[in-house]
Amino acid sequence: MTTSPELPLSGVLVADFGRVLAAPYATMLLADLGADVIKVEHPTMGDDTRAWGPPHAHGEATYFLSVNRNKRSVALDLRDDADRRRAVELARRADVLFENFRPGTMPKYGLGYDEVRAANPKIVYCSITGFGAGRGADLPGYDLLIQAVGGLMSVTGPAPGQPVKTGVALVDVLTGLHAAIGVLAALRHREVSGEGQHIEVNLLSTLLSSLVNQAAGYTLAGQVPGILGNRHPSIAPYEVFQAKDRPLVIAVGNDRQFAALCRGIGAPQLAEDPRFATNGDRVAHIDELTRELAGLLATRTAAEWFEHLTPLGVPCGPVNDLAQAFDLADRLGLAPRAVIHSDEGPPTDLVANPISLSRTPPRYERRPPRLGEHTTEIADWLDS
Repeated sequence: MTTSPELPLSGVLVADFGRVLAAPYATMLLADLGADVIKVEHPTMGDDTRAWGPPHAHGEATYFLSVNRNKRSVALDLRDDADRRRAVELARRADVLFENFRPGTMPKYGLGYDEVRAANPKIVYCSITGFGAGRGADLPGYDLLIQAVGGLMSVTGPAPGQPVKTGVALVDVLTGLHAAIGVLAALRHREVSGEGQHIEVNLLSTLLSSLVNQAAGYTLAGQVPGILGNRHPSIAPYEVFQAKDRPLVIAVGNDRQFAALCRGIGAPQLAEDPRFATNGDRVAHIDELTRELAGLLATRTAAEWFEHLTPLGVPCGPVNDLAQAFDLADRLGLAPRAVIHSDEGPPTDLVANPISLSRTPPRYERRPPRLGEHTTEIADWLDS
C-alpha cells in the first residue's frame, strides 16, 4: 500500500483522523509528496466540510475538495467495536498519525498517544488543538475565534476600531503548515534514532509566531500595535492607492525604490524632500506622503502604472480578484492548477501544490475521495 518510489515520502503511511482544515491541509501536502494518506471518517457524516457549501462542484463541496486530494477514505465509527479495532490496527501500522479532536477524545477509543506508542513505538503522532492540551483544552478551536483572541484582528481592518478577519481561515492553514514541518522533522529524527515522538501544534501559538514583526515589536519593545488599514507600521509608502480605475498597491521597501517611484510618477523632488528622504522620515510623515502620492497615482489606470513602474524597479500591482490572480500566475508560467483526471467523472481542477522540487515534484493522482470510497479494500487489509 505504497505509492510511486520516486516520490520523497513514498512508503510513509499516514493515518489521518483530522477534520475540517488544519490537519487535512497538512496531510494533503504530505500526500502530494507521495505519502499514502488514509482519511478516517464517520460513516454517515464524514468530514464536516463535506457539508460546507455552496459553492459545489459536481455535487461536492469545494471546501472539502480543496484539501483532500491524493487520499483514500475509510468509513469507521469509533464507537463500534469492529471499526474501533480497525482504527487501532491502522494506528499500529502507520508511520504518522494526525488528529485534531479535543484533548482527551482519542484516548477514549484507545487511540491516544500513549496507547498507540505502546503498540507502535516508532509512531510520529501529531495532535492539533486550538489552545493546547493544558488549561486551554476545553476551548473550541475555530479559526475566527483564534484570529480574534490571538491578536490578528487587532491589526487587521480598515481603521482603528474596525477589526476584520482575513478572507480565508489563515490560522488553520498556517497551523497545517507548521504541523507538516513538525512531522517531517520527526520523521528525520526517527530515521536517525529509531524513535517516534508526539508533536503538538496549536492554533493560538501558531498565530502568535506568525505575527512575526508585530509580535516582536511587543515582546522586544513593549509596543502594542493597532490597526493601520493597508499601511505598514515600519515601511512607507507600503499601502493601497486608488488609481484611475481600481486600487493599486505600492510596496516600496527602501530609499532607492522610493526615488524610482518619484521619477516614475513625474515628481522627483519628493525624494529630496526632507520629510520623505529616508524610510524613517516617510513613516513619520505618512499622511503628508500619502496625500502627495494619491493625486499623482489617480491619473493613470492600475495596469498602466504596473507596466510603467515595474521596469523601473518599483514593486507595485493592481488589486486582483481570484480570476485575475490565476491569470497572472498562468502568464508567469507558474502552473497554478492541479488537474486530476478520472474515469468516473469530469476532471477535478484544484490549486497546485506551491512546492517545486526539481527531482521529485508533487503528484496529483487521486481526486478527493467520496465518503468511505475505499472502506472495503482498507478494511480487508486491516483485517488480514
